[in-house]
Amino acid sequence: MAQFDFGRDFQREVERAVQGAIKDAAAEYQKMFDALLRTHSGRSVSEIKPVLRRNWQRLGGDITDPELSQYAQHISNGTSIKTRTR
Repeated sequence: MAQFDFGRDFQREVERAVQGAIKDAAAEYQKMFDALLRTHSGRSVSEIKPVLRRNWQRLGGDITDPELSQYAQHISNGTSIKTRTR
């Protein structure tokens, strides 16, 4: 069997590309949170949850019901949600 070593440069490039994709995804989620905060602040959690779930799924994400409830509560309270990457 032949082996091939990609080396450090390849690994760094892959990490850089992945980090870029993560930052792009975080920016999309941030836009979603900001928009929902503008349009749904003060509304009930039960009203926000289905809208939040649809938006989350449109971005390709999956979210548990407890997480959904927590984010919806923050939006209802008018609390800003900030996404971060490491």
